[in-house]
Amino acid sequence: MLKYQIALTLLPSIGPKLGKELVAYCGGVEAVFYEKPAHLQKIPGIGQELARSITGQQVLARAEEELLFLEKNNIAPLFYLDSDYPIRLKHCPDAPLMLYYQGTAPLNAGKIVAVIGTRKASDYGKVVCEQIIQGLSVHKDLVILSGLAYGIDSCAHRASLERDRPTIAVLGHSLDRIYPPQNHALAEKMKKNGGLLTEFVSGTKPDRENFPRRNRIVAGMSDAVIVVESGRKGGALITVDIANSYNRDVFAVPGRLSDTYSEGCNNLIKTNRAALVESAKDIDYIMGWSQKEQQKGTQRKLFVDLNDDEEQIVAALQKNGTMGIDDLILDTRMGATKIASSLLNLEFEGVVRCLPGKCYCLIK
Repeated sequence: MLKYQIALTLLPSIGPKLGKELVAYCGGVEAVFYEKPAHLQKIPGIGQELARSITGQQVLARAEEELLFLEKNNIAPLFYLDSDYPIRLKHCPDAPLMLYYQGTAPLNAGKIVAVIGTRKASDYGKVVCEQIIQGLSVHKDLVILSGLAYGIDSCAHRASLERDRPTIAVLGHSLDRIYPPQNHALAEKMKKNGGLLTEFVSGTKPDRENFPRRNRIVAGMSDAVIVVESGRKGGALITVDIANSYNRDVFAVPGRLSDTYSEGCNNLIKTNRAALVESAKDIDYIMGWSQKEQQKGTQRKLFVDLNDDEEQIVAALQKNGTMGIDDLILDTRMGATKIASSLLNLEFEGVVRCLPGKCYCLIK
């Protein structure tokens, strides 16, 4: 099965959305490669030439090579239908069909925060980055996400490791190389307390067009995105636009009007695309993570009378942990309207909490 999952990502002109449509239409990943070309052409976006390339099966040999690479390097493949696939990302419309992961940190941690910014970080930016991560480190279920680039990304990863917090880098290339190469030692440390994640198969170079693609993974996996420093243009601002489209919380650190690499952050705050953040306390407050709020309003109520539907939902969350609404529908076999109503009642009763990306978890 894994060979066909990898092969699906290797098909030319098949992106995440069309790939998922193919799997749904054919009834499974393997079935995609044995479907008749005439039937495939009925799917919107699949023409005669593309149907031939799917059934020609030339990509299967390349997929077998990739299987050997994964096994040799202890890399975990994660297909979008797998339970270990990042659940926050799964509900984004353009989520990758397949991810490849080397590391130890959970991809479905209780709290995931992306810390991003310019490659030309100032001393001010580095100090603020370290202070924010130090403040967030009180959360034991926290994972810091970034992109392993120079500047703010590297600072965020190092600050996390120094405080024994797991940190994950989302790469714009395959796992058979590290870019920039100067961060090789940092990447090795992250594998032991964090990890490296990519959607690219072996042999993929860090080409320019890959980095905007990886930014959607950073945004989709996160509960919150923090921009520490950014110019008027840059990859961090692309990530912010994606995060806003995914309804993620975005924060920006303000800077002096004369600082080139604070222009982007100041403009995000000015145009209400990001909340102003001065310290980790601001993030805790807006995200509802502060100790006071947890004690006051989010403790799970005891002795709540649940109906049969609500008990089903609670049982599913106890068994699986954090779940998206689509996964709950599949697990409980309840209709969308009924499950939405039941989840709302459970929120009012203080039994479940709604997370970004239409995900839910039990309040402990």
